[in-house]
This record gives sequence, structure tokens and C-alpha cells, in this order.
Amino acid sequence: MVTLNKPQHITSLATAGILVSVEVNVWSATKQDRAISNEVTTAKKADSNAGRFVKNLLANNIDHKNLLNYRQTIYNWMVRTTYPWNKAQDFLPHVSLPAFMAEFHAHEVEFNRLLDEFCANYSTTVSNMAFAQGQMFNRNDYPDVSEVRSKFGVTLYTSEIPVGDYRCTIAQDLADDLNNHYNKQAQSIVQKILDDQMDRLVDVMESLSHCCGVDEYTAKDGELKQKKRKIYEGTVDKAKEYCRVYKDFNLTDDTKLDEVITRLDVALRGVNADILRDSDAARSQVKEEVEDILSMFAPRSI
Repeated sequence: MVTLNKPQHITSLATAGILVSVEVNVWSATKQDRAISNEVTTAKKADSNAGRFVKNLLANNIDHKNLLNYRQTIYNWMVRTTYPWNKAQDFLPHVSLPAFMAEFHAHEVEFNRLLDEFCANYSTTVSNMAFAQGQMFNRNDYPDVSEVRSKFGVTLYTSEIPVGDYRCTIAQDLADDLNNHYNKQAQSIVQKILDDQMDRLVDVMESLSHCCGVDEYTAKDGELKQKKRKIYEGTVDKAKEYCRVYKDFNLTDDTKLDEVITRLDVALRGVNADILRDSDAARSQVKEEVEDILSMFAPRSI
């Protein structure tokens, strides 16, 4: 009997977070019109299968566009707050779970508010489409408002990291092969998360460095002057949040990641956006310390 052990990285991932996915359903509000398709292909003396005409039932209605845009907002939020795992799920560190749930519920509330607004105006929208669609309008293309509402929704799915024991009675060479593959896959996932953490830190530090700088311009009298750049509170808060989360979420105890977040935490201690706006000394000090940390990384091509 051969024991096929789990690699340590998978155990670390399993205890460090969960898998999450957010499904945002929206009604596309499009419909293929075979009659118009046949009319066009016949007029163009083309085969009936050479093209098709798809009607935009809501003709860029603003309430519907708001829902479509908010779906993208939720997707962008997921990209910022989680780490890629597979095509269907993302990895969320346990340390980020409370903030993630609070933000998810806020997105859910806003999406439902937009949906209520869309449904409240739906009958008027359909009436307006009778003019916008002209002779293409067909009332049967538009479902009842209750059916339309059911086509929208925001759903959160969570699951634990799969960690099977993998104890099998198999040949030694097969066990070795599977174990090597399992280790490589685990190490690849961990490395991608670490790379992602480093990229996010570099992005926010480059933003901090830029914001703490000045723009030079020539005044009307020909004198060279300087103008302080705008300090964004979100940038400062994001940098502090990364320091807080990554302090407890360093899967491989990477010394470089630990050094970066420790130094960045020190650089931002006692500093906020208002202080950076008001104090030239604070701006200069933060910029200098952040750029010193950035020197640990190879220059990135723009």
C-alpha cells in the first residue's frame, strides 16, 4: 500500500481562505427577429442563413444600462478583492472575509435598488419602445414585469478548498507522478497569489509616489512654478488595507513580501490623506520612503 500525501501548500491554502464566486444575472433584452432577417437577406439576394437581425428591445434604456454597468462594477470589485483560483471560483483569504461580506451585501442592496427602479418604470419603458422600435415593435417580445424581475439577481457562492486525503493502493511510480503533479499545481497557485500581492503593492505604491509629487508649469510671467498633485483618500486607505491583510496572509512566509508590508506600514503610520494634503513635509517623507521600497523591484515597462 502506498500513501500519497497532500502537499503542504494545499493545506496552507485550505486553512487560509475559502473559494467564492458571485453570479450576476441580467436580462439581455435582445431578440432575434426571423421575419426581418429573411426580409434583409431576400432584399440582398443572399442565402437565408447568411445573416440574422437581433432587436435591442430596450434601445439603450438608461435604467437597463445602469443594471448592466453595475454588473461590471461587481465584477471589477471581485477582481480587486480576490485571487484567481479557476475559471469559476476565486480565492478569498479568511482575514478579508468580514470586509468582503459587508461589501457584497452593499453591492446586493444597490443592485436591487437599481432593479426596483427598472421594474417601476418598465411599463412606461415598453410604451416608449413602441415609438423607438417603429414597425419592428412587437408587444409579445416583452415579458410581464414579474418574469423580467426573475431574470435579474446577485448570488454569492462559497465552498471550502478541496483537500482529499488521496490514500490509494497504487503502484509507486503512479503515486510519485500524481504527487509531483499535485505539488506543481499547488505551488503554481501559491506563486500566482504571491505575484498578485506584489503587483497590487507596487501599483498602490506607485500611485502614492505619484500623488505625493508635484507638477511643474510655467506661469504667464514666465516663472517656473509647482503645483501639488491631488491626494486620493482611496489610495492611502488601499495601501493601509494591503498592509493589514498581507500581514496575516503570507502563504509562504515570503521574506520580501514581509519586508515590503512592514516598511510600507511604517511609512504610513500616523498618516492619512488630510495630513498629506496639508503637510509638505509629510508628503515628501512618504514619497521618499515609498520610492525607497519601490527600488526593491525591477522597473516596470509602461
